[in-house]
Amino acid sequence: MTVEVTRLANGMTVVTDRLETVETVSLGVWVQAGARFETAANNGVSHLLEHMAFKGTKQRSARDIAEEIEAVGGHLNAFTSREITAFHATILKDNVDVAIDIIGDILQNSIFDQQELEREREVVLQEIGQAFDTPDDIVFDHFQSTAFPDQPLGRPVLGPPEIVASMTRDTLMGYMGTHYTPSRMIFSAAGKLDHHAIVAMVEAQFAGVEAGIVEQPAAALYKGGDRRETRDLEQVHFVLGFESAGFHDPDYYSIAVAASTLAGGMSSRLFQEIREKRGLVYSIYGFNSAYADGGLFGIYAGTGEQGLAELVPVLCDELIKSTSSIEEKELGRARAQMRTGIVMSLESTAARAEQIARQIAVFGRVLPIEELMEKVDALSCTDIERAISRLLSSDPTVAAIGPVGRLPSYDEIANRLRAA
Repeated sequence: MTVEVTRLANGMTVVTDRLETVETVSLGVWVQAGARFETAANNGVSHLLEHMAFKGTKQRSARDIAEEIEAVGGHLNAFTSREITAFHATILKDNVDVAIDIIGDILQNSIFDQQELEREREVVLQEIGQAFDTPDDIVFDHFQSTAFPDQPLGRPVLGPPEIVASMTRDTLMGYMGTHYTPSRMIFSAAGKLDHHAIVAMVEAQFAGVEAGIVEQPAAALYKGGDRRETRDLEQVHFVLGFESAGFHDPDYYSIAVAASTLAGGMSSRLFQEIREKRGLVYSIYGFNSAYADGGLFGIYAGTGEQGLAELVPVLCDELIKSTSSIEEKELGRARAQMRTGIVMSLESTAARAEQIARQIAVFGRVLPIEELMEKVDALSCTDIERAISRLLSSDPTVAAIGPVGRLPSYDEIANRLRAA
């Protein structure tokens, strides 16, 4: 693997990773603009724009875009998150120019035809409705909005249906003009490639894009709190979480390993205690969402109405216990899981292209694999215990959907956790 980085004159960054053992290339543009950069009035515009980018340009119809990439066996897709919107493709190494031309076209020449907008708006509204009808999905939006209330980081990526329904072509054009500037765009590619050839093609494709002013999003302000929604379901979907660490925080790696230690697999202590020993859940897992300037740690569990009253106290007690009882064998398993994840990311051109793009966005450089391994291997049981203690020191965030009548009150949960 050979990572190379070039900054173009207009401020756009091109990063590549040459992988000798493949015949494909994954590439795309990662734009540092997502739901976090929206206002309450245009919440959902990043995601709607992502959809509309494929609906026609000045020289290609929506069908032309699909047919042209598939004619050479390529795959074109996109996604929107809270801090990034990405437009990416995977293609044979000999057809890299086709993918670069299409991605450059949709990011510079999309026309946002009104009829296409009306059709695609309905598709997005259906997607929002589907998410609402999926409680183990929408509970995470509730969790996020409760942890970060009344601020961009707490708003849903898909946006509220009433706002999406009222968005105009001018809304899309204005947002794209403000946020899709070269200094916020990272062109990333991984696979059998030549860095200098990629740079030349990207430079030619995006030569007309002028540098713009970088606007920083509002700072993350964690508050925590409680949101529970009664629905007639077989299960309660429950998330308990805390303020976590951002990518630049010294505790980022210790908290990430703590998530794996607590609920990162079938051998984790929460899975063993709550599912295997007590049979209280079918699913339980931990996660750590890191942002540029903050983070959110959580434990998800799905349980029946009868099990809820027992689940929550046991979960709280296990979290408290873990602040002083992490064993070396647990840490060893968590380290192994993270090492495996790091190594596996090297075996997929798509995963590697995304990884190096995100690292450029967050750190301004690509982190050597050895550096990541060293940070994980350097952690001790005491580091993990301290990280969990830090998590529990914040006010908890509780979100639940389903038959929640047996869920302990927020104050009961918070007071139990304060025993830590």
